[in-house]
Amino acid sequence: MSCNGCRVLRKRCSESCVLRHCLQWIESHESQAHATAFLAKYFGRSKLISLISTAHEIHRPALFQSLLYEACGRTLNPVDGVIGLIWTGNWHACHMAVETVLGGGIIQPMSIPAVNLEAKMNINLGSSSLSSEISVKEDTTKTPTPLIDSEDSATMSFESYEAGHYVGEPKLLNLFV
Repeated sequence: MSCNGCRVLRKRCSESCVLRHCLQWIESHESQAHATAFLAKYFGRSKLISLISTAHEIHRPALFQSLLYEACGRTLNPVDGVIGLIWTGNWHACHMAVETVLGGGIIQPMSIPAVNLEAKMNINLGSSSLSSEISVKEDTTKTPTPLIDSEDSATMSFESYEAGHYVGEPKLLNLFV
């Protein structure tokens, strides 16, 4: 009998099927089919089978679950994925996306509000550490402006470097002249 994963992918299923054991943690047959179809669309059918077959048999269900969460996280947040969602405290959004996929729904990338970044850098040249403080404020009244103006773009150069520390006055270099 064919497993739900192979049935969705329209491939032959055998007793040594790599997908059969991966889907046991998902309760309903429809949810198994939806999860397999979503991962096959995201990674590609052959890549999905290849990824799963490289793992040891006892780790395959956890790998399938991790791939499902990562694919949902990357769909919601294409830049940072599930780690970015955890970092920003939006783990619940990833979990809800997985539940949506298991239910047969479609997930879309999260909308990001317009943000005005004001970065203030406090550089202590006497030590090897760089401390930065970034203040993020939502501002919906202004139109977004470019962060870098090519005419004002400059970097700092120092006259000399001795014993792990910069010595002398900083000299501004205009790079976009």
